Amino acid sequence: MKTNTMSYKIKQYLLFAGISTVIFACVVIIPFIYGLYLTLTSWDGVSRNKPFVGIQNYVNAFADSGYWVSLGRTFIYSAIAVILVNAVAFIIAYMVTSGIKGQNFFRAGFFVPNLIGGIVLGYVWKFVFNKAFVALGSFISSGNAKSLLATENGAIAALIIVSVWQYAGYMMLIYVAGFMSVSEDVIEAAKIDGCTGTQSIIHISIPLMTASFVQCLFLTITRCFMVYDVNLSLTNGDPYGSSALAAMHVYNQAFVNKNYGTGQAEALILFVICAVIGGIQVYVGKKGEVQA
Repeated sequence: MKTNTMSYKIKQYLLFAGISTVIFACVVIIPFIYGLYLTLTSWDGVSRNKPFVGIQNYVNAFADSGYWVSLGRTFIYSAIAVILVNAVAFIIAYMVTSGIKGQNFFRAGFFVPNLIGGIVLGYVWKFVFNKAFVALGSFISSGNAKSLLATENGAIAALIIVSVWQYAGYMMLIYVAGFMSVSEDVIEAAKIDGCTGTQSIIHISIPLMTASFVQCLFLTITRCFMVYDVNLSLTNGDPYGSSALAAMHVYNQAFVNKNYGTGQAEALILFVICAVIGGIQVYVGKKGEVQA
């Protein structure tokens, strides 16, 4: 009987998820395992030979000061971007669920930037920072204004601005779903008890929206840590490599410097760091969700 039940479950699984499992294995699992193997070789990314070097690539990765500088820069960028993305998304979500006229139109409008590819987005904003803002600044100050992308701190600030503009609309939808999941009866009861609008949000809506915060924080953390396309098209690491984030450094190490094994090892370290931070955030968030 158990054999028949197990056979039935296997057939059902293969029927509904078999193709998806094969595709997932081919696109994610097998490349990941192959990538682990490449971290143990000194492959240059081109030749057929892949000399085995053991853990030497990990030693090189830990000795690569440029990698750790770019990783520290990524931490700073991610910390600021994650806070701003979620703050802006939460405020917008509150505005478009408060019953204002045309709120569905505004929801669609705020979501549109997320549909634009990162490469295109970076080039568009590069024009805005280098041409439009410079011309506006020169007109206002009656002098020669400097582009935000021309300085180290300015380039990082530009990356943060573009990331907030791109990601806030997507996170807004998750917060909108969170606001809509809060029962109107609870809000009305709070108003009857004398709660102001701000008190109602802080003490009722936010605790009941913990799941939305967990999802949005996880998505923004992982996206910000792995960002490459916007970094490439907006700043390309300039000026003088001062805005190169960890993903760009890994790419340059593997494909520009032809140190594919070391680049793969650095990519794995970045993945582990991102997974640990994301896992801790989800664990803490879920724990708070249960307590709430």
